[in-house]
Amino acid sequence: MTSEDLFMKTIKKVSRLTAAVAAVLLLVSCSEPATDQLVIYSGRSQALVDQLVTDFKQQTGIDVEVRYGNDAELLAVMNEEGGQSPADLYWANTMGAMAIASKQNLLKPLPDSLLNKPAAFKSSSDEWIPVTVRYRVLAYNANNVDSTQLPTSVMDLPGMSEFEGRVGWTPTYSSFYDFLTTVRLTQGDEEARRWLLGMMQLDPKSYSSNTPMVQAIAAGEIDIALTNHYYILRLKYGGGEGEYEDHEHYGEAEPNANAPIKTYHFEEGDLGNLALVTGAAELQTSQDSEAAQKFLGFLLSRQAQEYAAESVHEYPVIDGVTLPDYMLNLERAFKLSPEYDYEKLQQLEGTLNLLREVGVI
Repeated sequence: MTSEDLFMKTIKKVSRLTAAVAAVLLLVSCSEPATDQLVIYSGRSQALVDQLVTDFKQQTGIDVEVRYGNDAELLAVMNEEGGQSPADLYWANTMGAMAIASKQNLLKPLPDSLLNKPAAFKSSSDEWIPVTVRYRVLAYNANNVDSTQLPTSVMDLPGMSEFEGRVGWTPTYSSFYDFLTTVRLTQGDEEARRWLLGMMQLDPKSYSSNTPMVQAIAAGEIDIALTNHYYILRLKYGGGEGEYEDHEHYGEAEPNANAPIKTYHFEEGDLGNLALVTGAAELQTSQDSEAAQKFLGFLLSRQAQEYAAESVHEYPVIDGVTLPDYMLNLERAFKLSPEYDYEKLQQLEGTLNLLREVGVI
């Protein structure tokens, strides 16, 4: 079984929907596009995408249809449709999914005029552009935790026995898969296994997604958790959602700038600060490269990059973008993450096998 098969199989199990059923629902829910429409398959949520699409339409006069789904569902749809797919663009929520799309030869090479625009996090395959960046962080309850006592590396977190029973994690979530895959590829399988087993000794509380986990930290139910930086900012300052989560069973809390939850960054270059990049690409099935590449260029405009920063607190990939004052400046943010090849995130097979072997999934 290939890594992409395992990726889709696991996501389907978590969501309790088969990719085939999800694909049918996705296609049935959308009308057939006209031939002059630019069709985007988006793993990013409607709350983030809608305004940008509206702005693009108004500025260019190009009609756009967006079909939404999580990354695994969209990959399944594109593979099912094959060369008959109406999609021009794929806007992915995770680099693991984008790497798989590249491996499956779904993407077209992009021109230098697009590839040279980002200041960081560029593609080694020249088939996609980075759009925004999220960072892995350690969230902690400021009332219960002294941040000066936290480890400088995420690899030392399992040794913090004082937090036994007070730790949260999301071991079936895509961003955790990307993090653990990078641990495997940079530190080796045995070190990744050691880390997982050590974390399990802390008796962590598992969450299906990040929002209820950070809510639990703010409520004092747990003390620390590995998450993505913007979940903390969203809880404190509000803002839209950039990716799909099931909010029905826990609801959305009102933003509270005084909530006792804070962000801890490990030392610069540590895997605990891993940059998780969202990306977009033109598909092989695109019938209008000029319009497709115009939209990709728009995503890298200052207007679109500032909107993403202000609406969901994600970091831009170009210079000169004004950020909310509660976010780290770009120079500091760019130094946080270790450098790595995002294309290697397609190597999920070993990660999923490891999680099964230790009994996490």
